[in-house]
Amino acid sequence: MGKALEKNIVKGGGFLFNHPHFTEIFIPEEFNDEQKMMAKATQDFIDKEVFPIVNRIDALEEGLMPSIMSKAGELGLLGVCIPEKYGGLGMSFNTGMLIADIVASTGSFTTAFGAHTGIGTLPILYYGDNTQKEKYLPRLSSGEWKACYCLTEPDSGSDANAAKTKAILSEDQQHYLINGQKMWISNAGFADLFIVFAKIENDKNLTAFIIEKSFGGITMNEEERKMGIKGSSTRQVFFNDTKVPVENMLSSRQNGFKIAVNILNIGRIKLGCGVINACKQIANQSTQYANDRKQFGLSISSFGAIKQKLSQMASKTFGIESASYRAGQDIDDQVHILLEQGYSEDEAKLKGVEEFAIEAAIIKVHGSDVLNEIADQGVQVYGGMGFSEEAPMARAYRDARIAKIYEGTNEINRILLVEMIIKKIAKGIFNLNDELDFFNTGMIHEGSFDAAPLSKEYKAIKDLKKATLMIVSKALNSFGTKINEEQEVLINISEMVIETYVAESTLLRTLKLINQSGAASAELFINLTKLYLYNAVRKSKNAGYEALACMIDEDKELDSLLTVMNKLTAYHHESTTKLSRNIADEMILQNKFPYTLYS
Repeated sequence: MGKALEKNIVKGGGFLFNHPHFTEIFIPEEFNDEQKMMAKATQDFIDKEVFPIVNRIDALEEGLMPSIMSKAGELGLLGVCIPEKYGGLGMSFNTGMLIADIVASTGSFTTAFGAHTGIGTLPILYYGDNTQKEKYLPRLSSGEWKACYCLTEPDSGSDANAAKTKAILSEDQQHYLINGQKMWISNAGFADLFIVFAKIENDKNLTAFIIEKSFGGITMNEEERKMGIKGSSTRQVFFNDTKVPVENMLSSRQNGFKIAVNILNIGRIKLGCGVINACKQIANQSTQYANDRKQFGLSISSFGAIKQKLSQMASKTFGIESASYRAGQDIDDQVHILLEQGYSEDEAKLKGVEEFAIEAAIIKVHGSDVLNEIADQGVQVYGGMGFSEEAPMARAYRDARIAKIYEGTNEINRILLVEMIIKKIAKGIFNLNDELDFFNTGMIHEGSFDAAPLSKEYKAIKDLKKATLMIVSKALNSFGTKINEEQEVLINISEMVIETYVAESTLLRTLKLINQSGAASAELFINLTKLYLYNAVRKSKNAGYEALACMIDEDKELDSLLTVMNKLTAYHHESTTKLSRNIADEMILQNKFPYTLYS
């Protein structure tokens, strides 16, 4: 029996309804030597080929970005998860997450890289027929061809299936003629291949097509002038009787919307993971600046206000890192299980990601929020210099902002992840009534384990799950089938769900490290976990208060439930100031982010 089958089978969203043991999750310290070598090679590539020319990249120097992409292809970085028979490296999903993490610090190149390797290539990998895969994947993997993804239109953003681009079958039935307009298309200015979504005649749902630039009938507007990621190509694309061979339909007619949804699930989780190295870089730069900058005769790193900012950077980065690789390995394990059950490789990979669509949305939202918070704090640490283009924070701040918008806005993803949980409850996958027995028994599921020296934190996370499920139950009772119309409530619930998942991920990671090397060696991680959890409980309490106030008009009932919420969110560490200072002092001593995974 494979390693994945020895674990309890994890269901997407199931973290709310059970309490996994730390041995059941993956932590980034467990990456093997091959994966660490890939991370190191990727970082070396970035240090050599990207960082020295960021100003030239941002200036959209003609031919520069595609030349960097070609070099990345030569090193195999564009084909990490593409099977070897198609010219890729054939590595795991979590390894692909790792590479997205390392590339994260490059701003504009991050966008170009992600658009090509993710939404530009994966539709063919997962939905293409053998002929399409053999024709296109080797070229995309090597970087000979660059790809883009054409879904969004002026009148269809989040409502992708409302697209108006049309595909009409030619009289000889050998080609489709594509007509329409797409916008916000990353890589469009240099792409050789376009994944395009259109409706055939009066179909209800979209159909996907693989369109080569050489087919003709493609024109574009000038490059968009953007707030950030200025060096990435972003254009409107017009298709004017673009002649596409019928064999270039991707998958089947009207399957385009399903393709878009599933590929965006992958894009979301990789986008969320694809902020980690950027967060670490900002923390590195902020620490170094704080050590060098003198005020009142002292380095500003000695001031408590600065230490608080540095420690928050480290704690929040630790959180998204822990959650990302936990989910990434769960996907890999699910793929392994499905392969054992007889699914094809493509089906197993798609279903593996689909199972964890809730976690993908969590990581996208949380990762992008964390990056923006850390970039904002980085500007503040730099003070006046942070507002200057001469310092690195201005670019970091601008480039971070897009992450909360693309792959579905954070608001849309927050709503979707709660809707997915509610659907699983409605289908009987999760039994909400059983879990709410804590009102009588004080427990959710059995399955507690010795969590020393983090027993208090373990209980706090169990209580967060109780609080979250209480709000979900109350929302369903209050609004019934109209719950999807109550977006404010759903967004508040999402805050609780997200913070619970991330906080638990930090706890389980730290418990695993304690088990491996002892509490003394894991002191930094214990501090990071406690600080993260303190903030997670505080956020969840506020979100729970807001949700209850939206649902309940009767003062007595509201007071009663708020009392329960207070009890379930009563976690207080004895001194967050002490935690912050201990974490920051380690950063100040090392003059960088406080721990290293890949040398």
